Amino acid sequence: MAGIDETKPFVPLKIAVLTVSDTRELDDDKSGATLIGRIEAAGHAVVDRAIVPDDVNAIRARVQRWIDDPSVDIVITTGGTGFTGRDVTPEALEPLFEKRMDGFSTVFHMMSYEKIGTSTVQSRATAGVAGATYIFCLPGSPGACRDAWDGILKEQLDYRHHPCNFVEIMPRLDEHLRRGRRAG
Repeated sequence: MAGIDETKPFVPLKIAVLTVSDTRELDDDKSGATLIGRIEAAGHAVVDRAIVPDDVNAIRARVQRWIDDPSVDIVITTGGTGFTGRDVTPEALEPLFEKRMDGFSTVFHMMSYEKIGTSTVQSRATAGVAGATYIFCLPGSPGACRDAWDGILKEQLDYRHHPCNFVEIMPRLDEHLRRGRRAG
């Protein structure tokens, strides 16, 4: 049965939050603020926060810096996952993924369907792993950020959650890279 194993220690993670928007500033970024509040309430650290416009190169460059930064474990983006001409977050970030996390999108849509019905099909929420960094791309609404955190990420980013979680496999995310270095 799923749950928290209180005999294990909590492992705080270092998380960067990126808001993708042509119109938001830090003082009116409700989705970013929603994520930061939940991340900190769970005991994790927000190590960086940024806002970039809906531009493939700007999104990719910011996230690539975080992937390359060993002080960042997780990147969570909000915004740019819809279907309008300016929504380009998946196009910017999926090429960086070494592994896609299809189950994240599936579970997100299942939860979302319970709240907003068929309107969930208008989201291209996605996730993956790049350079041993987890990347989660969420829609730009505070409600979607709240649902994704409360319904998926809070448990999966808690080392104590069983039967399994993302934290326990973090040390092995880059084993293909380490194996390659040893061979050469």
